Amino acid sequence: MIDGFSGMDRKIKLIENAREVLKDHHIIIASNRGPIEHQILQEGRFNARRGSGGVVTALSTLTDNLELTWISSAMGEGDRKISQQHEGESIKSAIHGQTISLRYVMTPRRVYHKFYNVFCNPLLWFLQHSMWSSTHTPNIDEIVYDAWTNGYVSVNQSFADVIIEEANKTDKKKLIIVHDYHLYLAPGMIRERMTDALIQYFLHVPWPDMNAWHMLPQSMRKPICESLLSADILGFQTTKDARSFLQCCEMFVDGARVDYINNTVTFGENITRVKVYPLSIDTDELRSIANTPRAKISEDVLKQLLVEKNIVRIDRIEPSKNIVRGFRAYSLMLTRHPELIGKVKFLAFLVPSRTHIRQYQRYIQEVEQSIHDVNNKFGNDSWKPIEVFYENNYTQAIAAMKLYDVLLVNSIVDGMNLVAKEGPIVNEKDGVLIISETAGAYEQLKAASFSVSPTDIEGTAMAFYNAVTATEADRSSWGASLRDTISNEDIFDCLNRQIEDIGQII
Repeated sequence: MIDGFSGMDRKIKLIENAREVLKDHHIIIASNRGPIEHQILQEGRFNARRGSGGVVTALSTLTDNLELTWISSAMGEGDRKISQQHEGESIKSAIHGQTISLRYVMTPRRVYHKFYNVFCNPLLWFLQHSMWSSTHTPNIDEIVYDAWTNGYVSVNQSFADVIIEEANKTDKKKLIIVHDYHLYLAPGMIRERMTDALIQYFLHVPWPDMNAWHMLPQSMRKPICESLLSADILGFQTTKDARSFLQCCEMFVDGARVDYINNTVTFGENITRVKVYPLSIDTDELRSIANTPRAKISEDVLKQLLVEKNIVRIDRIEPSKNIVRGFRAYSLMLTRHPELIGKVKFLAFLVPSRTHIRQYQRYIQEVEQSIHDVNNKFGNDSWKPIEVFYENNYTQAIAAMKLYDVLLVNSIVDGMNLVAKEGPIVNEKDGVLIISETAGAYEQLKAASFSVSPTDIEGTAMAFYNAVTATEADRSSWGASLRDTISNEDIFDCLNRQIEDIGQII
């Protein structure tokens, strides 16, 4: 941990460490979504813009300050066209004053559809967030088997081919960093043909226990585990995730030798070091965004909606975010404490997500119905219990974080949930954090928060009441503790831990 430094000091230290440790290496990062998306302009020109997604944001410091190549899927027609023009060569794209070397993996659209829309999202994502109801779902039929063989395996093989081709362009030592559940099979495919590369793999979503993985056929879960054991370093978000992975290796991989004391797995000739790197935020950058003129405008608009105490939640509309239970708990608090009617408002900033998936469509309807029920039951001409904003407006969300008295993060399960870390950093009211025990951020923030079980509507209602009636002294103490924890364990600390662990191997 880089302790006792400002955010800028931590950033400088990270860059210095990374440049020193990795100076002799050809660095390749691989993820499904890349750092830049290309739009086609007139006369065959392209416009490059920074890509979205947590992986891109988390690694921006490294991409801005190190020479590396980032390999990702061609997400749109612009990515495909520019990739075809370069015929397998890396693309140098400049954005925000920085030049990034890119390679795109192009797969037929029908193959990518099977990979992403049949296997990754509706199946793997739900499995890893423990969202299946085993009496009814999932149903692993011929469509899923086809998506595994002709989608997931195919795309991972395409990634491995491009990564190896790029790595072989130089005689430098190879460091290959693979990200997230889309590319589980890539490390094994790379290792088969590149035995001397150093491979690090980082997972951004939870790794559930072995009972959840039993929902996936052995012919799928075993290759996933074996491939990950081709990596030198495996990074997880929480201690629980890392321990669950070790147990899965012991259960599912014949010949794997698991060391629970040193957190390693020996499989064949490879030793995989299982590490915990809680993803975090750039606190200085976040405060800077919170003080921009655009954020100030949003803040002024939102202030007109506030009452004595204000609850805020900021989420994508996904079943794992547990939005409906949060509204039900709020309704229960108002029923139990009618003296708070008109004095406590709930502001929900909800971003529609994966609206082409049936489960998400149904969940959006449930969310809308629960909002209607609460507003219809308690609202009047002068007070609306729940105000909802259906849009992807990050600056507005940051402005809302400055104003909350209570921040609700009651997800059923999350890899991390950075809202729980962003809120306390910009909040100006010593707001209280309510966080579920199954959110990844809980492990770091539980000491200064109200903890709830995600399914406990009664307990969440009590947490709401205790939060809105907490003393100023308690709020101040909790707020200071959260800010210290988040600042000391920021994104630069997270990345520096990874660089130091790589340095111990090379």
